Amino acid sequence: MIRLKHFDSHSYDTLISWVTSPELLMQFAGPAYSFPLTADQLDESLSDVNRYVFEVVDAATNAPIGHAEIYVNETSACLGRLLIGDEAQRGKGIGLQMVNMLLDYAFHELEQTAADLNVFTWNIAAIRCYEKAGFVVNPNKYTERMINGQTWIGMNMVISRRRWLDLQGWVTGRV
Repeated sequence: MIRLKHFDSHSYDTLISWVTSPELLMQFAGPAYSFPLTADQLDESLSDVNRYVFEVVDAATNAPIGHAEIYVNETSACLGRLLIGDEAQRGKGIGLQMVNMLLDYAFHELEQTAADLNVFTWNIAAIRCYEKAGFVVNPNKYTERMINGQTWIGMNMVISRRRWLDLQGWVTGRV
């Protein structure tokens, strides 16, 4: 089990240590940051009043294992900068827990009616995770990024509050 904890400057070094290459930084954060990730870049991100930034921690040990953000714009809550930084924790279903916690926060605390996120098309594990949470591909929104001479295609995925609540009711027996 995990929990979300508000991210602050005390967690910078851990996050920075996880982002070990320009490719991982692009996968994690898109073009908003430049490699190497720095405290100044994180300070700027934290100063944005529309951004909710979380450290993902192991609920039993309180050890940091990941990072996640929600950015609220005019139309939805954008989930982003999702990273399970502790490589030993990958492939254990933590990503789905994290996404569902973020959606719960976006839909209940922030009272949003929709959420979206961007993911590179080659990141099959992440896409499967998002699909398990109920996200569907938005066929009208794609991006391209040039990384080391290769074109990375980014796609957008969306979910409505109603769909997520319906799925949660089906899975847990509550609505």
